[in-house]
Amino acid sequence: MYKANWQRLYQSKLTTASESLAHYLKNGSRIFIGSGCSTPQHLVQALASRLGEYVDVEIIYSIALGPSPFIQENLLHACRVKTFFVTDTLREAVFEGRADYIPVYLSQAPNLFTSGVLDLDLTIIQVSPPDEHGFCSLGVSVDVVKAAVECGRHVVAQINPRMPRVLGDSFIHVTDLDAIVERDEPLIETAIPERRAIAERMAIYVAKLVEDGSTIQVGIGRILTAVLSHLTDKRDLGVHSEMITDAYLPLVEKGVITGKKKSIHQDKIIASFCLGTRKLFDFVHNNPQVELYPSDYVNHPEIISKNRAMTAINSALQVDLSGQVCADSLGHKVYSGFGGYVDFSVGASRSPGGKSIIVLPSTSSDGKKSRIVSHLSLGAGVVGTRASAQYVVTEFGIANLHGKTLRERALSLINIAHPRFREPLLEQAKQIRYVYDDQIISSPLGQFYPEEWERYQAFDSDTEVLFRPIKPTDERALQEFFYSLPDEDIYYRFLSSMKVFPHRDTQAMANIDYENEMTIIGVVGDIGSEKIISVGRYILDQESNFAEVDFAVRSELQHKGIGTFLVCYLTEIARSKGVTGFMAYVLAANRKMLRVFRKTGYVIHRSLEDGVYEIKFRFDEPADDSEMPEVR
Repeated sequence: MYKANWQRLYQSKLTTASESLAHYLKNGSRIFIGSGCSTPQHLVQALASRLGEYVDVEIIYSIALGPSPFIQENLLHACRVKTFFVTDTLREAVFEGRADYIPVYLSQAPNLFTSGVLDLDLTIIQVSPPDEHGFCSLGVSVDVVKAAVECGRHVVAQINPRMPRVLGDSFIHVTDLDAIVERDEPLIETAIPERRAIAERMAIYVAKLVEDGSTIQVGIGRILTAVLSHLTDKRDLGVHSEMITDAYLPLVEKGVITGKKKSIHQDKIIASFCLGTRKLFDFVHNNPQVELYPSDYVNHPEIISKNRAMTAINSALQVDLSGQVCADSLGHKVYSGFGGYVDFSVGASRSPGGKSIIVLPSTSSDGKKSRIVSHLSLGAGVVGTRASAQYVVTEFGIANLHGKTLRERALSLINIAHPRFREPLLEQAKQIRYVYDDQIISSPLGQFYPEEWERYQAFDSDTEVLFRPIKPTDERALQEFFYSLPDEDIYYRFLSSMKVFPHRDTQAMANIDYENEMTIIGVVGDIGSEKIISVGRYILDQESNFAEVDFAVRSELQHKGIGTFLVCYLTEIARSKGVTGFMAYVLAANRKMLRVFRKTGYVIHRSLEDGVYEIKFRFDEPADDSEMPEVR
């Protein structure tokens, strides 16, 4: 009943920043400061101006943005800063030992307050003006702030008319505030990072993994911001993420983010805090499409897993050849924190059709060190275990580690490492017995995978195939393809009755230079776990400038036009590289292959010897119908 008279109570609690803090401050106090863009800057400055009178005060941050006076030399005697996540504001202080980092999953951070592990004497926050019922919104940061408010012995709130009123589990009544300080000031803003070429290339690869109707979570940073800009061709994406930024807004405006396919909180953008500019703050204000909830809900793996096709996209600092991920430190130096990485990685892995994607540049910013490593740096923290690793993306491609052996993982990761470091990584992998002693990688000319020759082709309503250049990581799938062929097709393909396809042979077929030799495979299935259904390749004879070509298609998929497409596609690639023409050796009994060559549209020259046709055609000799020989 007392809440009906909240206006009178509100007036009785109005005070100044200095007076409110003087009333609640004491030696040894533990104080939580509202996080991120909702940091109450006016109260922070007032607190800093009074702290010199006290000792042994603890300042707790979740995400510190903007200047922090508490790490300055003049206050080191009075207070010590602790943080759940290391940002630019505190990074140098943490490196130098002037501030402390608390490793914790964001889903469990609120529990540090509710359980009393971090007993809060004072919580300092910034909120929106109260509505007609006396409820203030925590605005752009609910995350751990809600728990800090509920558990703090005293709560001082800065009422700021510029704080948006954000919906969800984000409200606190004025009766639950001990002191109110009115202050109109701009919120802290974080701009979208400038886009760079390497980030753009990684973003293109990540976009291939994001399916229509997925629910996405995207972490923070230049690379992950670029990812969002490459999702504009997707449909009906949902958002369930620890944070939202300005980078989401174009996708909302274009109708890409609708939430229609979400399993829970349908049509809603769910997060626990916002990091962005005034444009984002205006977007979330009183917007029923956006709801913010505490981190122990948003980041709870069980809640995350309820989203169908949950796709978690986060960055890392290092990945070792077994799939261990370091995302929070550079050796012993803590660079960021756990944040929501583990929460969303676990949640996505349990989601029907879910994916966990780790993105990192192949090298350090100066290009001197590989971020794909044989072992993590001394002191590096394992944020993601090798058992939880799924997709890893660099600017050189995608490695799918899920369900793969250490050998397969090592090869996949070496294949997406920077070309300059692939040979050393391979040698290190041999030393630790991750790969075969005779393992090879592509020659220098094959260092850059020719992504431009990837193409999807539909042959009927049930058969869509991705045709792409073969990769070193396709070795096992290539073996499985050959073993799937009937004896007759093996005989036609190799002109002999081969029974086995050992590692030494198939690895040579999978490691090519993409110039003098080109192999195009047709695959179906998830990226990195594809099944090969067709193989076509040519090998160039540099003296004649003719290339010998051959192909094979799984027997159950023959007569759909796959073989014809494959040969025509290889022809297109070879012509672009200046090859004069193709030649092939075909058994006279192999009428299917003879028909395919007839359909290429070139004048066919052939000669028969000992039951084997030598087929030859030049790319500068197109055939008209009258010139095309009938194959009998």
